[in-house]
Amino acid sequence: MPDTGWRHYEPLELSPILTSALDAFYEQGFHGTAVRDIARRVGVTVPALYYYHENKEAILVALLETATKDVASRAFAAAEEGGGDPAAEFANVVEAVVLHMTHRVRLAALDSELRYLQPANRKHYAQTRKQLEDLLTGIIADGVRGGVFAVTEPAETSRALLGMCQAVATWYHDGGPLGPEELAARYVEIALRTVGANGGQTSSDRQLLRLPRRPVHRDRRGDGR
Repeated sequence: MPDTGWRHYEPLELSPILTSALDAFYEQGFHGTAVRDIARRVGVTVPALYYYHENKEAILVALLETATKDVASRAFAAAEEGGGDPAAEFANVVEAVVLHMTHRVRLAALDSELRYLQPANRKHYAQTRKQLEDLLTGIIADGVRGGVFAVTEPAETSRALLGMCQAVATWYHDGGPLGPEELAARYVEIALRTVGANGGQTSSDRQLLRLPRRPVHRDRRGDGR
């Protein structure tokens, strides 16, 4: 993630092969994309492409790794910026996820191609993605304990909210009525109301919210250690 902050997005730095594969997968789907099509887009031979990636699935895995690392690093940085305030941490993480789904929509849309991964690769991806779910679940649980949120199942609530946010990548496109920031703000409002954040404040209300700060004990590195 750039040093300029979790809300800031620079163009992706991918190899020519991964850039071409990302475009092809987004336009034609993983199943509908042949290795020779990727090679043609890059301007190399198929054997040359195989020098860098074992097969088409390995290319997909590399792109999924890029996607999960990007969203996880931003989400953990967003939570850290909340400074121990569950409402601020929660709002920041939801915002970070939606911003990723819009600014990195082509990467985020690859989640729909998981069915083509071999079991070992699918398991690895699921474990990496679970870091984000655990982060949000922990924040919700902290908010419940502090009387800030009113939910009975933090883990299920976290999964439902992340599913809602991740679905943005299935329909979002540039040039729509809402830009990434506006859409993220709306989703934060929906998410806060879902967890019953002090009655579900509006964004103006949240500016007035001042919760006691407390020590943070969760591992926020996002690296699974």
